[in-house]
Amino acid sequence: MSLPDPAPVLDLIEAFRRSKTMFAAAALGVFDRLAEGPLEAADLARGCDLDAMTRLLDACVALGLLARERDRYRNTPAAQTYLIRSGEHTLAGYVLYSNAALFRLWSGLEDAVREGTDRWRQTFGWEGPLFSHFFKTDEAMRDFLLGMHGFGLLSSPSVVAAFDLSGYRRLVDLGGATGHLALAASKRYPGLEAAVFDLPRVIGFAREFVPDHRLELIAGDFFTDPLPMADLFAVGRILHDWSEEKIRRLLARIYQRLSPGGALLIAEKLLDEDKRGPVAAHMQSLNMLICTEGRERTESEYRALLTAAGFARIQARRTGTPLDALLAVK
Repeated sequence: MSLPDPAPVLDLIEAFRRSKTMFAAAALGVFDRLAEGPLEAADLARGCDLDAMTRLLDACVALGLLARERDRYRNTPAAQTYLIRSGEHTLAGYVLYSNAALFRLWSGLEDAVREGTDRWRQTFGWEGPLFSHFFKTDEAMRDFLLGMHGFGLLSSPSVVAAFDLSGYRRLVDLGGATGHLALAASKRYPGLEAAVFDLPRVIGFAREFVPDHRLELIAGDFFTDPLPMADLFAVGRILHDWSEEKIRRLLARIYQRLSPGGALLIAEKLLDEDKRGPVAAHMQSLNMLICTEGRERTESEYRALLTAAGFARIQARRTGTPLDALLAVK
């Protein structure tokens, strides 16, 4: 009897090594230092062992993140676009946050499964409200929000195009961070007035991304502070952070604030109804286990929450990007 193909197991045995190689190169500033052009390993190894840095650089070549011509290394187009911290479409913030926090938190996955709780205390000894961990320092907050901004630039244009939003007058993106969704909506629907509502520290950071004041930036906590007026609210990567009780409380506040015909736009990654995929949604659901109160959900699970809150007309769309979209009308 022939043995089954071991490829899926062998691939997963070393999958974390590939991730950590990219994380380490980003943390050591390799991609940023190559942003202006090719360099030799010796130029990139300052403060590091030359042989060890050369191994890291060659591994990045094998992974398609770097290219090597003779003895000089350069960024590939993917690295130049997504791994330079100053890049418009950068994902470097989330790479750095993954290296500093998520990689360590995931080492406690077994305990998270046993106990059903996040791993902040076990990993770092941190107590306190959930987002005090994400925003423990200004640098950690910046890396996290830069990462969310990069993902937002990949997803938000498709999310706001998933439904016809042209009939709405004012969008308020709750927890909208750097304003990527609100900006995408205002660009697609020129008659739509858009605003971002987020925690004061986040709003201070968001001002760097909205220098021309195309968006109104409003500081507040959507669980406790009065919500701004809007006929269209948005929550992107928000509901998956929280427990069912907190989601119900937030949906009730949104529903109460909306007039009849007003709507809620949701951007989340949807699990398949049979929960056999997609893999990315399942990985994110485990990520929610180890660092939040939340989880990823199917379309029908979101429909149940929205119906219980009073919303009637509920539509869902797969976008083909990191986030899918739902629209619920009061």
